[in-house]
Amino acid sequence: MKCENCTKKECSKKQKNGDQQNTPVDVLDSDSENHETSEFHRLANAKIFLSDCLACDNCITSDEAVRIFQQNQKELFRVLSLNKKCDTSKHKVLAVSVCPQSLPYFAAKFNLSVTEAAKKLCSFLKSLGVHYVFDITIAADFSILESQKEFVQRYNHHHQEEHALPMFASACPGWIQYAERVLSSLVTPHICTAKSPQQIMGSLIKGYFARQQNLFPDKIFHIIVAPCYDKKLEALREDFYTPLYNSQDVDCVLTSGEVFQIMEQRNVSLKEIPEVAFDTLFGEQKESELIRYDGRRSDGYLEHIFKHAAKELFDTDVKELTYKVLKNKDFKEVTLEKDGQTVLRFAAAYGFRNIQNMVLRMKKGKCSYHFVEVLACPGGCLNGKGQAEMEDGKPNRALVKQMEDMYAAVPVRLPETNGYVQKLYQEWLEGMDSVKVQESLHTKYSTEKPAANSLDIKW
Repeated sequence: MKCENCTKKECSKKQKNGDQQNTPVDVLDSDSENHETSEFHRLANAKIFLSDCLACDNCITSDEAVRIFQQNQKELFRVLSLNKKCDTSKHKVLAVSVCPQSLPYFAAKFNLSVTEAAKKLCSFLKSLGVHYVFDITIAADFSILESQKEFVQRYNHHHQEEHALPMFASACPGWIQYAERVLSSLVTPHICTAKSPQQIMGSLIKGYFARQQNLFPDKIFHIIVAPCYDKKLEALREDFYTPLYNSQDVDCVLTSGEVFQIMEQRNVSLKEIPEVAFDTLFGEQKESELIRYDGRRSDGYLEHIFKHAAKELFDTDVKELTYKVLKNKDFKEVTLEKDGQTVLRFAAAYGFRNIQNMVLRMKKGKCSYHFVEVLACPGGCLNGKGQAEMEDGKPNRALVKQMEDMYAAVPVRLPETNGYVQKLYQEWLEGMDSVKVQESLHTKYSTEKPAANSLDIKW
């Protein structure tokens, strides 16, 4: 049987490699090479500024800029179009993994509960031709558990190891980019080595899931739906690439806003779409319920690690955390006292102004924290510029507040209670302390020379 595109002439695209740092780039070119009349119709132009993505002008090369802008909706439709052609050698299994902080965005846009929005988003993506849609929270389970374990190890050895504490969270790619390329060796030894949920999901999809499906990693096209543009750059990291198969763990990142743009162009409302449950990594089983982690704006690393450390190190059960707000609501701390002494001091530092203040404290030897949850976006992940920014570039505060309230209504689950994670530790990783755990769930950071006067950058 012939497919609908058999008689159509193939053509190739000439990539325009403009590298001006603050020049807007059309990630969806209305004059693209694919003049297809199938349902993969042309989308409106979307412009992204590098200032939306990264900490400063020192953080990106022109080659990376080009590769970032190649991650857009058109990449999704390119693969969908190839899958409709007769040449099966070019077919890909399309897998989409959705970040939990993206779901409240769709819930708010369509006046749905977060659970309803998740199921309808899954249905919409499958109507496009996506084969599998996964919830990324199973990868966040791994990331939090490995971070907890690493913190306890660092705490127990901090008197012998100079860079053991403070430990900084590793889930935010904007923060990691800034730390590696601007702060360098001052900070990178302190960053937790656990991969972010996005990249652990990449390892799961291109490793465990590929083997379950009897596929080579390069036969899967893996897309992440995320709240911020920084995730696009994270997907390009060399340590998240398998040379044997010429395959990145994550092939493309689309922001929540870019997915919403597809819906607008297709004149689709999620309210009118039937619900379909997320897939799991375990055959025909479906996700039974949507869950979140402690923390209204992020994956809750601070809360989970604090409670775990209090129990593991000091045999203390902490039910609720009481924060002390410092300079602003995005810079706050929480402490644990034992026998009249402060034994744990954690902080949350969101946004680059607060990050800079924390780093300056560290440089002066005045950083007394044991752990800091660092996020590049003021207000946390829900406030990612890929979903919470208005056309004038200002944050949509009403939308963010609505998303926070919706996200808070999702039930909380401890990572330790996820039986699938324990199963994967044994079946996929050969135990909780194996070499494969280090290879699949952890990474290393570069220590490039910092830019001149980098600590004096004003955000």
